[in-house]
Amino acid sequence: MPSAVSGSGRIRTNTPSENAYNALQSASNNIALRQLRLSTGKRINSAADDVAGYITSRSLIARNGALKAALRASGDAINVTNIAQDSFDNINDLLTKIKDSTASASSGAMGTDEKVALAKTAYRFAQQIQTIVESTVFGGRQLIDGNFSGDFVIGFNAANTLLTLALDLTTSVSASNFDITDGSFLVSVTGNGNFAGVTGLDLNSLNSVTTSSLGMFSTTNISATLSSLAKALNNVNKVASYLGGITNRLFSQEEALKSQITNYNAAISRIEDADVALEQLELVKAQFLQQTSITTLAQANQSPQSFLQLITGR
Repeated sequence: MPSAVSGSGRIRTNTPSENAYNALQSASNNIALRQLRLSTGKRINSAADDVAGYITSRSLIARNGALKAALRASGDAINVTNIAQDSFDNINDLLTKIKDSTASASSGAMGTDEKVALAKTAYRFAQQIQTIVESTVFGGRQLIDGNFSGDFVIGFNAANTLLTLALDLTTSVSASNFDITDGSFLVSVTGNGNFAGVTGLDLNSLNSVTTSSLGMFSTTNISATLSSLAKALNNVNKVASYLGGITNRLFSQEEALKSQITNYNAAISRIEDADVALEQLELVKAQFLQQTSITTLAQANQSPQSFLQLITGR
């Protein structure tokens, strides 16, 4: 803190001038600080500006980055569930048509040729189901061919909750398969002796129906075929329903993450960002002090001239 010491007649130590110079230096530093904050828009530009605030803001920024990554992961997970669910809806429609064809073939009014025609029509629908399975792709990976499994860090808490989505199209559906902790949902592909979790239901067998061997459409088998198709439809619907529940959860998580990100941004702003009005006020004050310090310094430097007159005798 400067003190108003005149130095009396000691011209070797011009204390008033030093005080004015120090005040000028302080005002100039203050101006530089205010101009930096106004130009960057940040109150904390280095750790020296606010040691505690620097630590807090950097911690919040790091957490906010993780939340933004979690938001992107939630979006990816929603994309996966939406694409898969759309495919299951298409499979449901096709499977319904296959069941309708089978039901028509069960009519005693149908002849052998008509039953074969219905079986071939149903087989085309089965081929389309396989096409849907093979073309349901996200990120270069097939989603419902039985091999997909993806981990999504959706940032539910500070530990970054991990949601695993797995599509296994070869395992039968049961209550344990719908454990929400691992997110597995199951149906099945044609051609492996099982379809939609129904053991022994192979839709490829539809192509084997002939006038000499009705196979799945024979009088002795068609009742079991209808029953198996009904179970398969129910299982596909279970999968679609479970996917819908997962999607709803992910949408909710997206909203929660967006809200958290907004709140973190607000907290970071309050700690780190500059108050433009306040900084401008301080800048004007510092500029005024700078001008008065320059004037005072000039005046203080004139004081020794009066003492020189004692030496020169003028």
